[in-house]
Amino acid sequence: MINDEMDFTNIQKLREKAEKKLNETRKTKNGELNTIDVNKLLHELQVHQIELEMQNEELQQAYKAAEKALKKYTTLFDFSPMGYFSLDSDGSICDLNFTGANMLEERRFSLINSNFKLFIADESKPIFNDFFGKLYVSNVRESCKVWLGYDNKILCQVYMEGIVLENEKNCFLSVVDISKFSNV
Repeated sequence: MINDEMDFTNIQKLREKAEKKLNETRKTKNGELNTIDVNKLLHELQVHQIELEMQNEELQQAYKAAEKALKKYTTLFDFSPMGYFSLDSDGSICDLNFTGANMLEERRFSLINSNFKLFIADESKPIFNDFFGKLYVSNVRESCKVWLGYDNKILCQVYMEGIVLENEKNCFLSVVDISKFSNV
């Protein structure tokens, strides 16, 4: 019988005991629920409901503001006149904007997971490899000028700056086409 009393795994019995105990503590001498306790409980529930509604409104406003900011910064990233690339430590493209894809003369989403180093012209590979290696060693902003190209096809000369943020595995490159400014 004692084991039956202490069995907390039977949810139905536990609930019945809890309700019984609650009713015993809430009854007055006449056996009726104390109306003051009921009114207090009702008031607390109503206040809590209003608090939740106010929090919900704040969350909805914050969500709308976040959506607006996301749209704004996504548009700024995607349509910037500068190419932006996120590369992993092997040089694979994790993300890029439309300008970056145009510089490589490829469709944006077909470039994801491609190795960026394949788009560096042969004569610029040593410069780029030195630049890329320094990024992961120094954790400071580095820059270089290289020619983009592949299959003996030169695309353009670019100035790029890159940085690897602390504890990040990806480097972030900003790339500007300087072909029209260079003397070839």
